[in-house]
Amino acid sequence: MKAFLKNYRQSPRKVRLVAGLIKGKDVARAIVELDFLVKRAGDPIKKLLLSAVANASQMGKEKENLFIKEVRVDKGIVMKRIMPAAMGSAHRINKRTSHIILTLGEKGEKMIKNKKEEKKNLKTKEGKKPIKDVLDSNIKKEVKKTAKKEVKKVVKKVVTKKK
Repeated sequence: MKAFLKNYRQSPRKVRLVAGLIKGKDVARAIVELDFLVKRAGDPIKKLLLSAVANASQMGKEKENLFIKEVRVDKGIVMKRIMPAAMGSAHRINKRTSHIILTLGEKGEKMIKNKKEEKKNLKTKEGKKPIKDVLDSNIKKEVKKTAKKEVKKVVKKVVTKKK
């Protein structure tokens, strides 16, 4: 479920701003955001997204289950132009283009991968205690230490004020 846009006549730096905005979002939400976006790259990326959705529907996928898995903006060809300058010299003007690759994924895939990653992250190397419990116990110890120090400081202040 991919779609490509090659040699789009805008610099990759400007197109990446729009691509970063929709990455990881649901298709419906991305389309709405691209509709109201002021950037020039919004319309071509929206058209590309609709093309990717059409490709997915040809493969039998439902639009509601799709999200934008990856949006990659690469450098395309650079057209070189010349602007005449003072005393017979010339300045070069680079007219940059972009290659955009949009990949869609299904929500079911995303959820399964996230659950597997969470299980891996929760277990320590020994596989005995989840990391969350280890972190909680370490935090409690640190809080107790700092609390004892603070209490001692306050007691010293109170004792010195009474004298």
